[in-house]
Order: sequence, then structure tokens, then C-alpha cells
Amino acid sequence: MPPASALPTPGTGLPSREAEDRRRRGLANVAGTSSSRSVTRILRTNVFSFYNIILFAIGAALLALGRWNDAFISVGLGLLNAAISAAQEIRAKRQLDRLQLLDRAPVHVVRDGAELPVLPGAVVLGDVVHLRPGDQVVVDGPLLDGGRIEVDESLLTGEAEPLPKQPGEDLLSGSSVVSGDGHQLARAVGAASHANKLTADARRESTDVTPLQRRIRFVIRLVMVLVALMSVTILLQAALEGFTLVRTVQTTAVLSGLVPYGLFFLVAVAYTVGAVQSAGRGALVQRVNAVESVSNVDVVCTDKTGTLTTGRLTLTDVRVAGGHDPDEVRWCLGSVVRSAGSPNLTSTALAGALRGERWPVLDEVPFTSTLRWSGLRTAEGTWALGAPEVLAPRLTGPSVAADDDVRALTDRGLRVLAFARAVPAGAPLRNADGRPRLPDLELLAVVALADELRPDVRETVARFGRDGVDLKVLSGDDPRTVAAVARQAGLGSGDGAVHGADLDGLGDAEFDQRVAAGTVFGRIAPEQKERIVASLRRQGGYVAMIGDGVNDARALKQAQVGVAMRSGSAVTRDVADIVLTDDSFAALLPAQQAGRRIVNGIATSMQVFLARVATQGLVILAVTMLGLGFPYSPSQVGLTLLTVGVPTLFLTAWARPTAPDPDLLASLGRFVIPAAVITAAGGVGVYAFHYTTLFEGFSTSQVPPFVVADFERYTGLTAGDVGFAEAAATIGAQTALSTFVSYAAFLLILFLGPPHRLLASWTRPDGDRRPAVLVAVLVAAFSGGLFVPAFTDYFGLTQAADPVFSTVVPGLVLWFVALSAVYRFRLLDRLLGLDDLPRTRPAGR
Repeated sequence: MPPASALPTPGTGLPSREAEDRRRRGLANVAGTSSSRSVTRILRTNVFSFYNIILFAIGAALLALGRWNDAFISVGLGLLNAAISAAQEIRAKRQLDRLQLLDRAPVHVVRDGAELPVLPGAVVLGDVVHLRPGDQVVVDGPLLDGGRIEVDESLLTGEAEPLPKQPGEDLLSGSSVVSGDGHQLARAVGAASHANKLTADARRESTDVTPLQRRIRFVIRLVMVLVALMSVTILLQAALEGFTLVRTVQTTAVLSGLVPYGLFFLVAVAYTVGAVQSAGRGALVQRVNAVESVSNVDVVCTDKTGTLTTGRLTLTDVRVAGGHDPDEVRWCLGSVVRSAGSPNLTSTALAGALRGERWPVLDEVPFTSTLRWSGLRTAEGTWALGAPEVLAPRLTGPSVAADDDVRALTDRGLRVLAFARAVPAGAPLRNADGRPRLPDLELLAVVALADELRPDVRETVARFGRDGVDLKVLSGDDPRTVAAVARQAGLGSGDGAVHGADLDGLGDAEFDQRVAAGTVFGRIAPEQKERIVASLRRQGGYVAMIGDGVNDARALKQAQVGVAMRSGSAVTRDVADIVLTDDSFAALLPAQQAGRRIVNGIATSMQVFLARVATQGLVILAVTMLGLGFPYSPSQVGLTLLTVGVPTLFLTAWARPTAPDPDLLASLGRFVIPAAVITAAGGVGVYAFHYTTLFEGFSTSQVPPFVVADFERYTGLTAGDVGFAEAAATIGAQTALSTFVSYAAFLLILFLGPPHRLLASWTRPDGDRRPAVLVAVLVAAFSGGLFVPAFTDYFGLTQAADPVFSTVVPGLVLWFVALSAVYRFRLLDRLLGLDDLPRTRPAGR
């Protein structure tokens, strides 16, 4: 901060050379203009996510065990996950920054005694900023001498009433000027400004963990606990039996492979693909998991203007009160709206439809959502334009609010205003404290304006209804007007439109009842929007809040999914999870469909992943307890890329956008437990048969010489070496086991996507034959690989042999029949006594 002698005055401001010097020294308002999170923060959030911390921990453990390749895979997957998610969020940030540049209004600073417009980021510490009605306050600092303004600090304090500011009082960035004129000294800029701190807090508080992420975290933690217990048991047994260090490391590597870290990669890819698809359809995803979160939305709260309607108004009628000259009244109304210093949609529409001239303004009270009226004092008189029921108590004649014309116009969905003149003509618009106050009024006319419905709004509302999503309209307009527009859009008003005044003073229980029963809410103050969203969440709703103004930011933060309009305020866009780049809430529909496809695809993939994990875990326990060696080598675990990784990528991409399964964990249990138990039983049987047969054959020299030669190559031992029989039996049995489990994993896809009703034991056929084609391709590729030495050597298998197929093929037939029976007749449910409960729909099919 410069010394007192260097402080500028409103008349001269800073010298341009000094302003440039301060900009070079980093004293500019740069941080305050950022429209989104920094790249550094995006990278930090994604690199150190829950999933990646798990992968990095596994990688560190593998490094300690000397498993460099496995550690590289684990850490590499974590970094790849972070790169994919961060790339999408950085892409969204840059798109939003470009939008911000297009919308950024300049501010006016005084330098070298002259006023000039600059971008908010060019304001430097010590600048003098000229503030007018409608301007956003972009820095913190006091109001200088000679100024008198009113500011809206609703975002900062929750108090929506305009506050008068006197010279010497601080103005906070994030507020806006509603009336008056003055100069502000920039005392805190950039990261030190209130708006920048507020925005950072808002962004931090708006991050919710989605339902799918919570379920995945639960499953992963459960798997890790089970793997840890299994590892301790097996390693203790290894210590008692005297396993070598190499064997112990190999065993640990196989056990660590039970953690399905491929699932993390799949989630990152699915989120990113969904975000890219949504962005192409008008919904820019700022928080990468929001594309999944929006799929869970069952309540959408939105304003009327800009969502149901285009925001454009047209004048339809001016009904002049009796005894007044219609032409004179229309001229006065046209002149008043032309003279206003803070034009809005209403005044712009009236000025375009009515003739008039600009009058010098002595005092002005701009329209606010709290006042619901605006006033202008000129030499020609004092004028008021606002909601009929607000002006009615000050009218000297009959009440406007009960007028039949007003009621008829409102019921047609028109926006109705009353235009009045003060009595006496020059009466003030403020009380002794400087706060706005209506004087006594004389009604001049009732003005009716029409909102223009968006062309796609009826179809959008109908789609939300068919998808089971409730739509609630929260508007500051008259409830009757909002209800009429809602009816035009195809939205019923439930138990009737709710007036905001009826909600004041209600306790939480009664408030929740009114919110649950209502669909259309009128005369809703900004703080009431936040309370309505909190009520819906309290009642179990998954809420998306659509907003555009600064006042909506608090409600957006309260919702699970905050949605901002592209034309909305910068602060609202910053705290939002999704930005509608075309200002159409119809873009939420494709975003929701993309999210549902992701949820169902990942749910299906979790079934495949967990079936593999549970199968391998049961096989390891059973074989170890039987004392038949160890059933897997680290190389053979790599087959999961073919048996799980490739199928899940396709299954996720092919998933259908149906409503997510509300009982996903139960569905996972119903599918995974039978699949794992039956597959493990078949695999252990195949493994035990081949292990005992080969061990006996090699021990008694009853194996043909050419077979002995092959196993000498596989094991690196000769037939006379100690341990050759065990090593040969182990690798032969491992090959048979891996072959059986791999084919079973391929065929398991047919249960998730049956091509015909004869195979529909788990779920109904949906007409999609692609999963069946995928199974055929995978079976052919794996079968061919068994005849290729490079393939079998890489995965630690023996080449194709008749004894393997003579046991694997019959085993697969028995496996398929048994698993089909368990699914079709719900044997697990019967065993657990759950057969009377309704079966949830399997995800995505």
C-alpha cells in the first residue's frame, strides 16, 4: 500500500506510468478475474485422488519387493488416470475462460486526470475506480469523498436489501452497484480481494462425492481388506513352509494384482468421454465427475426467465387507468424507462415499444428482487414501476392487486406491472436514512409483457417427466404468472403456485411439506432458493439447481449439481459444476443420458472386475489350503487385460442410458458371488486334476520324452533336478486353470448381454448382439494365442495340449449349466432367505 502522500484523489487518479509499474510488480487484479480453478489446483486434485493414492501405495510396495514392471504398471495407471481427468477439467477451464473474455465488462478507472475503460484484470493497487449503477465491484476498498451509492451484497452476506454506502465505508468485490455514483480506491486486488477468496471457498465447498464413487470406494476398501487378510495368511504359511524370497515376492505380486486398479482407469476414461460428449451438446462439465452426478438427479430447480423462456419480453398491452390521457401516459412511461440508469429486460422491452425522451434524473431506485419496484425522480415528477401488489398499499385509489384486469392478464401468463406517479409530484423516493421507500402514488396504467417460451421447452419438460425427474420453478415473478407460463410449457403446478411470503416463518417440517407438494414458486427471494434446495436434499432428493445471477450462487453451492447459464455472472459460472453454453436447460438431457450410460457401464464393468477378483481369491485360498503349490504366476495375472480390461471398455461404451440401479451393491452381490464360487470350484477342480496327474507322471517317469522336453523348457530345470516334478506339475496345472478361467470370463459376458432368451438367466435380452460378437472374437483370439509361442511364453503358459482341452471343455459346459441354473432360479436368494424380495434390474441392460 503506498504512503498517505501518494494516495490519489478522485480527480487525478494514478499516473499511467505508476499504474504500469505496479502491474509489473504483480499488484494487478489478475487473480480476481479467473473464471475457474487454476491448472495447478486441477492437477493437484486429480493426481492425489482417492483412487490414485491407492495405486501409488501399491506401486511403492511393489518397488520395495523388487517388482519393477508391476510397480511401473500401478504407478503408470495412477498417472494416466490423473492425466485423463485433469486434461478434461483443464479443457473445460479454458473454454470457460474464453467465454469469460467474451462477456467481461470493462471497468472505468481514473488515471492522469482522465477516465478510461480497462478490463478488471488491469486494475492495480491504488487505482481510483468510477462506479455507476449496474457496475460490478471488482476490488475491495473505501468509497472516496463526494460519492454516494447503494450496493447489493446478497452474495456476500445473504442480505438482499440494497445497502447505502457513505464516503470512507468499504465496498467489497463481489457486490454490485444498484444506484448512485461514486469513486472507489482499490485497496485489495487479486488474490487479496474478497471476491477471489469467496470464489475459492465456493469452489471448494461445491465438490460432492457422487453415489457411484461412494460405492466404488466401499468395494475397493472391502477388496483391499480381504486381500490384506489373505496375504497375511498365505505369507505366514509360506514362512512356515520355508518358501524362498523369490517365491514370496511372486506370491505377493499376484495377491496385489487382486486389487482391480483397471477399474480406476475405466472410470477416468468413462468420465472424460461423457464430459466431451456433453460439451458438444451444450453442457460444459467443469468437475469431471459431474457428468455421472447429473445422472442421479431426480429434482431440477430452475428459474422461469432464461430457462423456460428465452428472456426476451414483448409489450402486449398498456391499460391506462380511467381519467388519464392514453398517449400522455404511454409517452411518460417510455420516457421513464429511457431515463433509467440501470436498464433491464423489462425497461429495454418497454423502451423499444414506446415513444419517449431522456429526462435528467434527480434520484433513482433501481429494480431489485427484494424491492420488486423501481423509481425515478425527475423534474417532471416522481415515478414508480413495479409489481401491482407492492405498489397497491401506497395507491390513493382502489387497490391494484385485486383489479380484475390484473388478475386476467396474470392468469394468461403475462408479466404485469403497475405504473404510477407520486402524489405530490416531486415526492422523494427515500426515507430519512437514505433507504428506498415508496411515496403515496396515483395509478396511471397497468402494463402487460409476454415472455417468449423457448422452442424446445415443452419437449424438454416432457422428457424430464418421462425420466422421473421432478421440475420445480423458482421465480421472483408473480406466482400466477409463473404458473401460467409453466402450464404453457407443459408443467403442472401441483397443489397450486406457492407464494414466497407463505414460506416465511415456517419451521423445517412444515417448510419441507410445502416444498414437496409445490411445483411452481413465485415471489421467491434468493435466500429462499437456498432453503428450498436444502429442503429437497433433506428429503432425499438429488438436486440440480440452475441459476444465472450472483444471488443464485449460494443455491448452486447447496445443490448436488450446480448448473450455471453461460450468460450468467462470472461468480455463478465459477461455482457451477456444469455451464450451459447455449443457455438452454435442454442440454441437461443429453448430459443426463451420458451420465446414465456411464453409471450403467461402470456397474456392468464392476460385475466383471469383481467376479475376476473373487474367483482368483477363492482359487488361491483353496489351492494353498490343499497344498498343491501356488495357482498363479505374476505373468498369468496379466491375462486380465484380455479377460477383463478389453471387455469392460466395450461394455461401458455399449451401456444403455437407463435409470441407474438404486441397489447396485445388492445386484453386485447377486451376480458376483455365484459367478465367483462356481468358477472357482471348476477352476480348482481342473487345477487339482492336472497337478496330481502331472506330478505323479513326472515322479514315476510315465510321461513321454517329448512332453518332458517341453516342460524342461518351461521350468528351466531338467528331469533329474530336485523339484522338477513339482515345478512341471505346477506350470501345467496353472495353464489348465488359466485356460478354464479365461474362457469362463469370456462366456460370463453372455450372461450380462444375452443374445437370445435361452441364455437370459441373469437379465433379459435387449437386442444388442455386439456382446455376443465380442465373446466370439475374444475366444478366437485367446484360442489362437495358445498356439503361438510368443503369447504363451509372455503369459507363463504351456502351449495348447489335448489333455488341457479334454478337461477344460467339459468343465466349461458344467460351469455354464450350473451358473445358469443359479441365476435363473435365484438359488442364492433362496439360500439366504431373500427370494421374496423383488429382484433389482441389472445395471445397463
